[in-house]
Parts: sequence; structure tokens; C-alpha cells
Amino acid sequence: MGRISISCLLPASWHFSISPVGCPRILNTTLRQIVVIGILAAAVSLLYYSLVVIRHKYGRAYRDKRFHRYLARVTDTEATDTNNPNLNYGIVVDCGSSGSRIFVYCWPRHNGNPHDLLDIKQMRDKTRKPVVMKIKPGISEFASSPEKVSDYISPLLSFAAEHVPRAKHKETPLYILCTAGMRILPESQQKAILEDLLTDIPVHFDFLFSDSHAEVISGKQEGVYAWIGINFVLGRFEHTDDEDEAIVEVHVPGSENKEAIFRKRTVGILDMGGVSTQIAYEVPKTVSFASSQQEEVAKNLLAEFNLGCDAHQTEHVYRVYVATFLGFGGNAARQRYEDSLFTSTVLKNRLLGKQTGLTSDSPYLDPCLPLDAQDEIQQNGQIMYLRGTGDFNLCREIIQPFMNKTNETQTSLNGVYQPAVHFQNSEFYGFSEFYYCTEDVLRMGGDYNAAKFTKAAKDYCATKWSVLRERFDRGLYASHADLHRLKYQCFKSAWMYEVFHSGFSFPASYSNLKTALQVYDKEVQWTLGAILYRTRFLPLRDIQQENFRGSHSHWRSFSFVYNHYLFFVCFLIVLLSILLYLLRLRRIHRRMLHNSSATSLWIEEGLPPQKIAGPL
Repeated sequence: MGRISISCLLPASWHFSISPVGCPRILNTTLRQIVVIGILAAAVSLLYYSLVVIRHKYGRAYRDKRFHRYLARVTDTEATDTNNPNLNYGIVVDCGSSGSRIFVYCWPRHNGNPHDLLDIKQMRDKTRKPVVMKIKPGISEFASSPEKVSDYISPLLSFAAEHVPRAKHKETPLYILCTAGMRILPESQQKAILEDLLTDIPVHFDFLFSDSHAEVISGKQEGVYAWIGINFVLGRFEHTDDEDEAIVEVHVPGSENKEAIFRKRTVGILDMGGVSTQIAYEVPKTVSFASSQQEEVAKNLLAEFNLGCDAHQTEHVYRVYVATFLGFGGNAARQRYEDSLFTSTVLKNRLLGKQTGLTSDSPYLDPCLPLDAQDEIQQNGQIMYLRGTGDFNLCREIIQPFMNKTNETQTSLNGVYQPAVHFQNSEFYGFSEFYYCTEDVLRMGGDYNAAKFTKAAKDYCATKWSVLRERFDRGLYASHADLHRLKYQCFKSAWMYEVFHSGFSFPASYSNLKTALQVYDKEVQWTLGAILYRTRFLPLRDIQQENFRGSHSHWRSFSFVYNHYLFFVCFLIVLLSILLYLLRLRRIHRRMLHNSSATSLWIEEGLPPQKIAGPL
């Protein structure tokens, strides 16, 4: 009679047997194997499914979060909720040469992740307009009467006080940062103006305002703040695993012996105003110098700073090159050009006995003016008459010496040191004149293409002035383009081209320059970079508090995912341990049965039982 032993996966004490007729013993082994394999497969499948679902769920949540953060930056025009107790505020006063402007910024509590910066944005009033106010004249006008400065700036601070909730005043930092107008004043006058501000403002306002919150910033600082502001709005300081994002290899300053890190590629900025031109970009790798003199100069042009909330974390350490060139703005360059033209023409007339430019009938033929356009230069009571020939290439050739380039390596305008740009892995934004030159008349702002720009500029310069005027009257150019823009577009196009390609040495094939007036439909001020830089350590307090409480939503979600991984790993280990334990018990039980059967057999035969070796 066959016997089926039902003992699979059960302790020895639970064993029982039945003996139906005709049931093969092999069924016992097959069933047991099927049950064991089935349980193991189910456990592994459950673990795999859980990991895939969690990764998909939280990966998608992370991507959605990033998308919504970008979307918020693009479309965030809603009024600021001043009833939200978790909002923080900051104020920056930009004291420029022609006037002073106040900007109010706000940001929610830090998300608790030390990798992220504060999510700062401009405050908007109930009508959804940015909280900004401007007054004239510039603060430098009070150099001779510094005691009046606090009264001058008081309307700006009262304006901010009306918008920032009263309960938040004492924790709202106020920064008064003075730029170009104040830089040219003697240090004694600068100090007197700042002392008046530091003395009187705390008496009338409760903002967080210390001695270091009022200062005259350098052109280098202003450039750094502008660079920070642009890259912050573009999201270039965020950490990402997105394969579509451009990355760079970075040798973090101060950690030359450590391995390089990879992070998002930042953008450089080019800003050509009326008087000066500025360039700022990250230098991701350690730079070398041709001489000790060049190294000394470079120290004043390279800025190293940490935007992270922890000074010991190096992932937000940046090395940025910033250089400002006075006299290289569009209007200043035209003035330099006209001064040189006047001087050289007068000298030639004197030496050669000619009358070029002295009358409208014998004007100086200027290749940098549109064809047949007329202009005048007035100096020392004399008038020099000009008439355009519209020769773009000749204009470029004439203005090249104004770049003041030298034969030294790694130099740009005026022979100033410039670290190498990785043209194959870089991106630049061009503002002000870079945008006006490409968009106002030529209507090709955005992605810059040297060949297309050159052709359009040539065609414009060679077009008769009468035709250009007719197009202007028909409204074919940008709404803010005026006759001044039309007349000097040819010169400024040539100047912009030479500064970019000859001065800064960008190849004509460079395709990663975008000319823009705004970023995400918003004008980005350097004050945004200033508030971000100066509040960078504020999140550290919140992170420490939230880590202590363990209540931050970001870390709760992270802990949730982590605990699920841990749970399923532990579950699998425990399950395997139980299986191994039960199989071990079964082996012991089978040996006991085998020994018992052998003993019974010897007794039935009338022989003494034999010793059988026990299990090892």
C-alpha cells in the first residue's frame, strides 16, 4: 500500500500521514517543490513590483515637481498671499546713478533639502504688479548734504513697509546697495552717506538692518549678482538626473585634490549698455596663467562663492569670471569713433589742404552710416558733416583697432585677462544692446547666428536712408525703435559683432548665444541675485529645526520610500530564513523516521538493533 506523508513546510510535531491506495510517493516531493518555488516567486515578484511602483511614483512626482517649479517661474503673476505665515520677505534698494529703486522679494519656508536654494521671487501686490518703486535723482546727488539722504530714501522704505506684513518687519532683511554713481565719489563722502542711513533708518523702520546691509558694491559684485539672478531664474542651480540637461565637469575651488563633480551647466551673460560692456561666466576648471602679473590681474576678475546653506558643502561653490569695460557700450563707442574721426579728418585736411567734412557739399563718407544718411559731429564750435556709404565690412575694419587687443594669450578687450571659454559646452545670454541690435530693426532676436546676422546687417547698411525712413513710418520695426536707432543701427551692429567675435574671441561658428530682453517674460534684475546671495545661509536654521522635528514633507516622502525598501528586504530575508528552518526540521524528521523504521525491522527479524550513524 502506498503512503502519502503530509509534512511539507510544517514542524515535526505537526506531521501526520494517510495511506490511500494507488497514490505514488513522488507526489509528495513534487507538491512540496511547487509550494516552495511558488512562495519564493511570489515574494520576489512582490518585492520587484513594489520597487518599480515606488520608483515610478516618486520619480514622476519629482519630475512633476520640477515641471511645476519651472511653470511657476514662467507664469507666476498671482498676487502674493500676505496672510501666509510661512512666507518670508526681503528688500533690496538699488541706488543707481540716475535714481534709486526698491524691490521686495518673498519666498516660502525652505523645503528642507540642503541641495536646494531658497525659492525667491518678486512680491506682487493685489493688482498682481511687481512691488517696485523708483525715485530720482541718484543718491550720489546728496554728496554735499549727506544728512538729507535718509529723508530722500524714506518714501521707498515706507512703500515697502505698506506691502510687507507688519508682523514680518523685524525678520525682513533690508539691503541698500549703491552702484555706479556712488563709486565715483570720494571715500569720505561715501562713508558719510552710509552712516546717515545706518543711523536714521533703524529709528523709523523695524526692518532687519545691520551695518553690513548698506554698502557701495563694486562692478564685480554687481556682475556676480546679475549672473546669479539669470541662472537662478533659468533653474541652473537645481540638481537633476535628467539626461536631457547639459552638464559640465567642475573642479570645485579649494578642493583640487578631490574628484571633479558633474552638475548643470550654467549660462554666461553679455550685457552691452550705453557706456560699458560686461561679461560674466563660470570657469568650471582650474585656470592657469601665462605670468605672475596675469595671475595678479585675474584675482580681481575671478569671484569664488558658495550659494549653499552650508559652508562645508561644495556642490554650490562657483568660480565666476566678471569683467566690465568702460567705454565699450554702444553709445560710448560711437562717441569714441566720432572723436577719432573728427581728429583724424581735421589733421588730414590741414596736412593735405582739403576741406573734407567742412561743408554739406563735401561731407566725410562714413561707412558706418546707412547709405545716404546724413549726420553731424560738433566739437569745439566746429561742425563736421557726414554722409553714409553703408559698407558694413569696411565699418568693421575701421572699428577693430578700438578693441585695443594685445598679442598676449588669454586676453580680451583692452588686453584684459580672460580665461578660456569651452565653446563646445557653453551657453551665453546677450542683453541690452545685444538684443536691440538683433531685434529692434533686424527682427532676429533670440538664437544668434553669425552668418545670418552679418548678411542682415550688410543688407540694412546698404539700404538707402529714404527707404529705411519709409519702412519706419509704416511701422515695420519694433515699437520702441526710433530714428536714433535707425541711424546708428549700422554702426552698433558692427560694434556688437566685433566685440563678440574679435574682443571676446567667440568663433563665427558659435551657436549658443541667445539675445534677450527678458527671461520667462520677466526682466531679471541684479537685485534678485543679491538677495539670493545674501540670504543663502538662512535655510540652515530651518533645516536643522525640521530635521530635529522630523516633520518636513520632503524628508517624510524620502523616509517613506526608504522604509519601504527596508521593509521588503527584511521581509524577503525573514521569509527565506523560515523556509530554511522548516526544511532543516523536515530533514531531521525524515532521519528520525528512517531510524525508527530500521529499528522496527531488526526487532521483527529477531535480531538485536544495529547502531546507525546519526546526522552529522
